[in-house]
Amino acid sequence: MKRILAPIAGLALGAVLATATLAQSALNEILDSGVLKFGTTGDWNPMSVRDPATNSYKGFDIDVANELAKDLGVKLELVPTDWKTLVNGVVAGKYHITGSASISPGRMKVAGYSDSYLSVEIYPFTTIDKADRFDGWDSVNQPDVIVATTLGTTFHDHVKKWFPNAQIKVVEAPARGYQEVLSGRADVFITSNIEGATLTAKFPVVRIRNTEPRAPAAIAMLMPQADQVWINYVNNWIKIKKLAGFFDDLKAKWGL
Repeated sequence: MKRILAPIAGLALGAVLATATLAQSALNEILDSGVLKFGTTGDWNPMSVRDPATNSYKGFDIDVANELAKDLGVKLELVPTDWKTLVNGVVAGKYHITGSASISPGRMKVAGYSDSYLSVEIYPFTTIDKADRFDGWDSVNQPDVIVATTLGTTFHDHVKKWFPNAQIKVVEAPARGYQEVLSGRADVFITSNIEGATLTAKFPVVRIRNTEPRAPAAIAMLMPQADQVWINYVNNWIKIKKLAGFFDDLKAKWGL
């Protein structure tokens, strides 16, 4: 009799644990509340761009968020955040998921990720009037060069590692490294090929010549690390949308 009851008890315990996991999932909370909370920085063009005049957002990430909310059958709430607190926000439950962020070992220690749907590479940029001053990555790593970067970004980590001889100027969001370069307070900033293409089309900045891409990185959305139910939902949603051509259409729309 005991041999029969033991497996039954095990199955019952498993069912209870599975139910508890579902109840604790962000997916359950989203469906119950009717709201998807999406953390976004609003300062990574063309992924997420905030218009200060209207406090409205547009970009690749915003289109993804709207589509995800639509398929969930809920309303979308965009939650402002910045790169310094992006991970802390998802860990603390301020939002259920974030916009695009590079997958890094540091972030993976405390937060989960969706499957990747995009990749980026990093290049150095300067203003057109200073372009002749630089040639290759080594030309940036000099004592008389000021490199600007934003605190809390992966670019900040790379700048410290790649340019130990240069002067590093760190700004906090919403300020950005490229703004320091445009204002003349710094000489160089690094960014992804994605943002770089947008900035060179809009401002008098150019990619430093003879620089090969560095630190290729997969891009994904940050999620609560232990919430496998929610992670599974989003990952399967990404697969469906990839097959339907949704992400390809978005890449074409935003020039990615």
